[in-house]
Formats: sequence, C-alpha cells, structure tokens
Amino acid sequence: MCRWAAYVGAPIFLEEIVSRPGHSLIHQSHCATQCHTAINADGFGVAWYGERPEPGLYRDVMPAWSDPNLRSLTAQVKSGLFLAHVRASTGTATSRNNCHPFTVGRWSFMHNGQIGGYEAFRRDADMMIRDDLYPHRKGATDSEALFLIALAEGLEDDPQGALERAAARVIALARAKGAAPHLRLTAALSDGARLYAVRYSTDALAPTLYHRWSDRRQGRAVVSEPLEQDEGDWTEVPAGSFCTFEGRDVQVSAFLPEAVSAAA
Repeated sequence: MCRWAAYVGAPIFLEEIVSRPGHSLIHQSHCATQCHTAINADGFGVAWYGERPEPGLYRDVMPAWSDPNLRSLTAQVKSGLFLAHVRASTGTATSRNNCHPFTVGRWSFMHNGQIGGYEAFRRDADMMIRDDLYPHRKGATDSEALFLIALAEGLEDDPQGALERAAARVIALARAKGAAPHLRLTAALSDGARLYAVRYSTDALAPTLYHRWSDRRQGRAVVSEPLEQDEGDWTEVPAGSFCTFEGRDVQVSAFLPEAVSAAA
C-alpha cells in the first residue's frame, strides 16, 4: 500500500509535512506502520499550488528517502495547498508516469488502495475514459484511470458525485471480470481551492485516513498516518466518507457508490 499526505491552509514549506516531522512522509516511505507494506520505494511525487491555477508537479522513480532533489525542493517551496505521495506498486511498472499525484488542468489526484483484478479488465477501464481526456492517460495504473473516469463523470462541478459514479463503474467491472477486493480507495484530490479526501472499501479493510488542524501552521494536514507519534489529536476519518477541507472548515458526508450502482 502507498502512503500519502496533503495540506491546506496558510502557506508553509513543503518540508513541514514531507520530511521534517518525526513520522514524516519520507519516514513512512521506509517505515510505514499502518499498512501491509512497510517499504514504499516505487517512486514518489509532489503536486503543489502557487500563483497559477495549475499545480506544479515533481515525480521520480527513486525511493523518496534517497533523492536529495526532493529534500531541496521541499525546503525551498512554500504552498498553501499541496499533495505528496510515496508509492508501493500493486502490479504496474515502476515508472515516472505511474507515480502519483496525477494532474489534469487545475486538478490533482493521488490514491492509496487497489481495484481487484485490474489487469483482467484494464482495456475496459480505459474505454471509460472520454476521448478528449485520453491524451492525459500517460501511465498504466488503476489510480490514473479512476481519476480520468471521474473527470469524465463531472469532477469539475460535482467532485463527490463524480468520484462516486467513477467508483461505481470500476466496482462493476471488478465484480464482472476482476477479483476481490473490488475497490479499496483512500484518495486526495484538489482543484487548487479546496482539498477533498475519500475513504472507502467494498470490504472491511479501507486504508487509513486522518486529519489534524495545527494552530501553529494555521493549516490542516490530511494523511495516511499521523505525522508525529506523540500527537493525540488526530481525527480518524470513518470508512465510507467523503471529506471537503477548506480553511478550518471540514465537511464529511457519506460516500455511497453502491447507491449509484443500485440506481443505474
């Protein structure tokens, strides 16, 4: 399983989430504690928002802990909204195009989880990507396919509904041609103004998700695992939830792709 961390709030140096905490994302890349894979060495990526609508993006295939360029970038770049990810492959190749986050226009997306038996219906999933979006299909991951399907389902205007509809479509494929678990999904996405996150699974093993407001930073971290072991005020997001983070405000609603499938 991958590990990721996101932030929204007053601008901070990326290193305050990515590398400086005791259990930072870089530390999690070689010592994760809340996932089946302790080592996440199949690449990394960071997407950050600045003065332009589209995010900056830096990805590479090296283990996050061994890239001095990543440490230099995170020590110099400040942002009020960013997504960072360390990858543990669930079957696709280790390549820059398969590293998260993925971006299209002002949108960014990263995922921890899997779509069961994806290789058996990868072509079917690609057929769900709208023609005008298919040039953005650079890699081979189920995560990138899910993101592009969600964009086709109306992510711009209805982030939760679009992701529910996209999830319902890939769940149906996994049930017809793939294998269990049909979908495990803990993802973060942003349009540059708000940060969204979802925790969901078709079984009882949804990957973990937490968030915490910091008065010192005047911002909120949203993470796979708490960044400091001695901070007891992390809030765990329940499975089956879609979260919207904007400033101090947090909105949590039920994430129900099953209801979409039943209505179809």
